[in-house]
Amino acid sequence: MAFYELRRYTIRPGKMEEWIEYMEGTIIPFQVSKGMVITGSYRGEEDDSVYFWTRRFESEEHRKELYAAVYESDFWRDEVAPNVVDLIDRDLIQVTRVVPTPRSVAQ
Repeated sequence: MAFYELRRYTIRPGKMEEWIEYMEGTIIPFQVSKGMVITGSYRGEEDDSVYFWTRRFESEEHRKELYAAVYESDFWRDEVAPNVVDLIDRDLIQVTRVVPTPRSVAQ
């Protein structure tokens, strides 16, 4: 059964614009190139410390394959991981797996 990850990040003070530029210019394109399906990218309307994004997976096996392709890559380890530490508080990352309800357009 397909499911989504709803990921919530806490952005370091004054870093939202830099985070969005890095996320949308580097992280999302890289993950999409590996097969990830990114379904949304959101910032807090009034709170510059809040960022959400969503990804869709066809199954747990699919998620594991894509996680390996992204997070075990040299590019992720050498380029992305060292850069995000200055932009987000990695200790506060929240990941919630969700499934669409029967009448959701996200089916």
